[in-house]
Amino acid sequence: MQLKLGVTLLLLALASPWVHAATPVKPESVGLSEERLKRIHETIQRHINDHQITGAVTLVARKGKIAHLEAHGLMDVEANKAMAPDAIFRIFSMTKPVIGVAILMLMEDGKVRLNDPVSRFIPEFKALKVAVPMERSAPGAAPSFYTIPPAREINIQDLLTHVSGLGSSGANSIEIFRTPLKQGQSLKQFIPKLGATTLDFQPGTKWVYSPLAAFDTLGYVVEVASGLPLDQFLQQRLFGPLGMKETFFHPGEARWSRMVTAYTRADGILKKTAEPDFLLSKTYLSGGGGLTSTAEDYAQFGLMLASGGQWNGKRLLSPKTVELMGSVFAPDSLPGRQPGRGFGLSVQVVNDPVAAGHRVSAGSFGWDGAYGTHFWVDPKEKIVGILMIQTSNPNRQLDRDFENALMQAVVE
Repeated sequence: MQLKLGVTLLLLALASPWVHAATPVKPESVGLSEERLKRIHETIQRHINDHQITGAVTLVARKGKIAHLEAHGLMDVEANKAMAPDAIFRIFSMTKPVIGVAILMLMEDGKVRLNDPVSRFIPEFKALKVAVPMERSAPGAAPSFYTIPPAREINIQDLLTHVSGLGSSGANSIEIFRTPLKQGQSLKQFIPKLGATTLDFQPGTKWVYSPLAAFDTLGYVVEVASGLPLDQFLQQRLFGPLGMKETFFHPGEARWSRMVTAYTRADGILKKTAEPDFLLSKTYLSGGGGLTSTAEDYAQFGLMLASGGQWNGKRLLSPKTVELMGSVFAPDSLPGRQPGRGFGLSVQVVNDPVAAGHRVSAGSFGWDGAYGTHFWVDPKEKIVGILMIQTSNPNRQLDRDFENALMQAVVE
């Protein structure tokens, strides 16, 4: 497999290094260097040659215009299928900012407050306790714990900022969510059951990522507060107004041929991921990671945020609400956070690029997906950057390399 992959990718690089989509605007018209933007392909190709990824789609927008959209490498190695600009990716946790915007819309509607206890919308959450770990009775024994009351109830802001302690224990938390997907349950049928689980720590005392529980719960809050199924709310209030026609919880059979094959990287070898579609569902609409999208479609969402909540002739959020979304609620001094990187309402905020080691402006915000998707909004430079790959254990250095290749192309 490794030899075949290397030969295939090399031939592709020589014969057809990338495919252009619809022609973007002239980069110089938005203060970018067309010549320097070519370094994005060079950067991606290095990672392809090193067997980090099989292919990618990259997008750069500035001042409300898309200046770069390129497809690189392969979307399926075994079929020798070239990556396409309109390829569909499982964006996993890049779903979370979409749900964050939905909550902020309901906040502007007066239907949700950030300090509302979650139990206002899901009464079963009133009984949540906090787990306190106990020492193992013997080496190798299963961990045990006792429970105590929380210092306060978890609220909407806690869920948005990953300080709730709900489902924050990693792989075990993710396994729980295979049950509703296998049984065809809905958010309404499953999420209230989380009220019988325990919180991993006292709310607000630390930052620990909640892969699915927090934002699946927020997805159900959207349903309760709006009176609409989550997919219908997003279509009516977000995707429709933005002209996003390629973003779904399940792409459907007609679009499946454009789905990028997912790979897992181990010991320098890329092989097909066994179960890449476990979150795709027509019934359980995972706010934590269920959406699929294309680079250009997701860019409409990013451009709306970069433009202060208005895009495609529609205002979805006020500028002040977008500013609030990108504000630091969980500072880098909070246990669990990293230097220079705070957390806002569903997005990471780079408050100190030097300390963070990120090649973006202070105040830039965005988030990633488990299979290597990455986006950010740079309000200072009016930039939206999107990287779409499909490797289940991505080398996050590619994110930094892509940011560098983009930012070095800014010439005014």
